[in-house]
Amino acid sequence: ANPSFLKTGDACLIRFQPTKPLAIEQMDTFPELSRFAIRDMGKTVAAGVCLKIEKK
Repeated sequence: ANPSFLKTGDACLIRFQPTKPLAIEQMDTFPELSRFAIRDMGKTVAAGVCLKIEKK
């Protein structure tokens, strides 16, 4: 299933491409640098860990 939105408390796996450079590592390589937060309008709208990095 591919939901178009998530509600508070929902969990999912996502794939995204950042619009600006991002310093992040995969969870299995460097756990301390694998965590991220996505903010919009001054509020945190998502948080998670990086499981895989796909390089161009």
